[in-house]
Amino acid sequence: MSHSQDLSGDDGARYRVSAVWSHSFDPEWFRPGAWGSDARPVDAGGRGGAWFVTAPGGELVLRFYQRGGLMAHLSRDAYLRTGVARSRAFAEFDLLQRMVERGLPVPAPVAAAFWPRAGALYQAAILVERLESARPLPSVLGTLAAEHWTAVGRTVRWFHDEGIDHADLNGFNILWFKGSVYVIDFDKGRQRAQGLTGTRWQRRNLDRLHRSLLKLDWSDSPLGLDAAWEHVLAGYSEGAGHP
Repeated sequence: MSHSQDLSGDDGARYRVSAVWSHSFDPEWFRPGAWGSDARPVDAGGRGGAWFVTAPGGELVLRFYQRGGLMAHLSRDAYLRTGVARSRAFAEFDLLQRMVERGLPVPAPVAAAFWPRAGALYQAAILVERLESARPLPSVLGTLAAEHWTAVGRTVRWFHDEGIDHADLNGFNILWFKGSVYVIDFDKGRQRAQGLTGTRWQRRNLDRLHRSLLKLDWSDSPLGLDAAWEHVLAGYSEGAGHP
């Protein structure tokens, strides 16, 4: 049984839709204005690329792929076409779907969009189910005890044992949700060989997470950065499995 459906739209647009949502999907879902008051910007101070959406079937997050840094001066939201299946949105959708099927703690994908643009460029967006009451690690530092940081480490190890390489594993992409650790934003993430330990990409993930934690204000934390990180590494060393 297929877990997604591919659809074509106007002007060469392509969509990949989860089977759970395919019965009600409308390409207008990718237009924030079509939702009216049911769409709210995720971060008014950001680049305007993400929206919380209240859909008939539940709460969603709509995210447009946008560049940051120096590349944004060349093109804010257009990418070089290398095939629909390899587009940012379709690749992330497929990776999320595989992780959901394996039981990994990630938001379920709803739909991905690909829009061809002039020349060899395209634009893209993705809809995922929202973890509505989830809080990113930086917003709950003052409440996280040793066992919470151990759970973070064990969860990262779980992803690594499954061969999931997160391209930007930082504190804001790790959420505390209903007593468990979840991970979001798998843009440019990759599926690698499973069951490996100590690889370069795994060390890179951990280093990226540690650098992001260094930038936070730890004054309200009951542990402090050094102790928290020791528990992350201890949890990681314990091995995979749901915390």
